[in-house]
Amino acid sequence: MANNGKNTNSTPARITMHQIAETAGVSIGTVSNVINGSLSVREKLRQRVLGAIRNLGYQPNQLSRGLRLNRTNIIGMIVPDITNPFFPSVVRGVEDIAYENSYRLILCNTDDDPQKEISYLNDLWSFLPAGLLIIPAVGSTISSNSGPPMVCLDRVPEGWKGDVVVVANYKGAYEAAKHIIRMGHRRIAIISGPLHLTNAGDRLEGFRRALRDARISIDPEYVQKGRFDRASGYACTVRLLRLVPRPTAIFAANDLMALGALSAVREFKLTCPDDISIVSFDGLDITEFSDLALTAVYQPGYQLGRTAARLLLSRISGNEEPARKIVLATELKIRNSVAALRPRHQRGKSVPRRQNARSRKRHILRA
Repeated sequence: MANNGKNTNSTPARITMHQIAETAGVSIGTVSNVINGSLSVREKLRQRVLGAIRNLGYQPNQLSRGLRLNRTNIIGMIVPDITNPFFPSVVRGVEDIAYENSYRLILCNTDDDPQKEISYLNDLWSFLPAGLLIIPAVGSTISSNSGPPMVCLDRVPEGWKGDVVVVANYKGAYEAAKHIIRMGHRRIAIISGPLHLTNAGDRLEGFRRALRDARISIDPEYVQKGRFDRASGYACTVRLLRLVPRPTAIFAANDLMALGALSAVREFKLTCPDDISIVSFDGLDITEFSDLALTAVYQPGYQLGRTAARLLLSRISGNEEPARKIVLATELKIRNSVAALRPRHQRGKSVPRRQNARSRKRHILRA
């Protein structure tokens, strides 16, 4: 049966430029110029070539094209932990911008392993990518290079001199700690992330600054170092709850550690926020739509990805301005995981939950 030049098999046959040239009635050189955009082609001829390409179902070999141009339409992206629910929103922001501009995204996950990160970088470079986006692993050793354009986002590795897109980690943590202080708490602990990550260090410093401004000292044992995962949030909270006196409020430097903290609080037969108030950083949907919605510093993951992708595309297009650092704003979202600290003579007394809920609502509205 005739198929009018179109392939109907499940596995399409390889269409050559010679076939396109014959169908369009032009030279192979004209077809090459249209596909690669290397030379100007008269509009009438260009439309004939494009029509032949559509009719034949031609799919260009991106690798062969990349070898000719020394670049493909591929953008590589490396993330440290795709199971962390914050990162998929960042990736989605990148993918949307890439697709809108006819680029395709290749995603690699390092499990926060710097050696795996280097391995993936080497693999991606072999694909001749147009550019790379990297959320560095813990202990990352990547540095600016003379290869394809690179942008770091969310975290900044030590010694990095290239483009960066981050959120206002310091200010966000400062506002979170100030909210806890306004609610009357003075024994406030923090579960930080790995401190050689810039976002973790900035959040710790913002937290400390808020306490200094309020003239509140912090016991060294109230500073626990986590790993931005649920297990470390749980382990750090267990240590905090065994202290005498234990803290009345905890700032967890990301949502996963906050969820681990809540598990530890329940295990100790305590309640949040009646016994322990908790504030987090991320503001993921999973922490909002539950019986206890976490007060959290919201960071715009999707916008983070879109902004980094736009910056990378500008570099791919030839923008040679000095390296940029773009900082996106955060927002403190006050929910119901922080309660006003009760006067000393009332602590330890049972408070009816309905009455306590009304009290929390008043304080949230006042804040």
